[in-house]
Amino acid sequence: MTTQTRNEVLLEGTPLETPSLSHENHSTRFYRFPLQVPRLSGQVDTLPVLVPESMLPHVAKGADIRVQGQLRSFNNRSGVGSRLVLTVYAQRLSLGLDEPHNQIFLSGTLCKPPVFRRTPLGRSICDLMLASPRKYGRADYLPVIAWGQLAVRAGRLQVGDPLALEGRVQSRTYHKVTDLGTEERVAYEVSMMHLLELPPLEAPAQCRQQN
Repeated sequence: MTTQTRNEVLLEGTPLETPSLSHENHSTRFYRFPLQVPRLSGQVDTLPVLVPESMLPHVAKGADIRVQGQLRSFNNRSGVGSRLVLTVYAQRLSLGLDEPHNQIFLSGTLCKPPVFRRTPLGRSICDLMLASPRKYGRADYLPVIAWGQLAVRAGRLQVGDPLALEGRVQSRTYHKVTDLGTEERVAYEVSMMHLLELPPLEAPAQCRQQN
């Protein structure tokens, strides 16, 4: 039995830079820029956004925009930073409404065993890897973090279990020790706010191979 999967992102924030050329695919050029999205706590997330060249007129440094699209992943083969690179792929851009927004709806299949742990203060955390299928047999492999009671529930899941969630896309800085010393890097992940289990999905091939 298969169920339609969901990967929907809605962001509103401020571009920090003029878009720069990322790559060309099937005669279409794609550009990348960092989008700053404030949190209610006063912190900010700085998220990478990818847009086709046709959308560039909608992007101006310092002017708020709304981005609707999907969270995509690809393997980083440069050897620098995380092996899994996340990008918000913009499918629609519009003028901002002066209402900072960060929301994502995801569904898919759990692709690795959950990693459950507790902070030194006793707060529960669970790391998940969600495979969200897209067209032509491909899938996006997206890291998800859950806290508190959501982490406890998520920690009971098994590889191959279907799930759906609502959350936000967040950036996180960390320090990596390399042969050249300690480097500051940025990781991106989905912070889960609500979790809902789904009927069985057809797992992507990579998940099936891991079972």
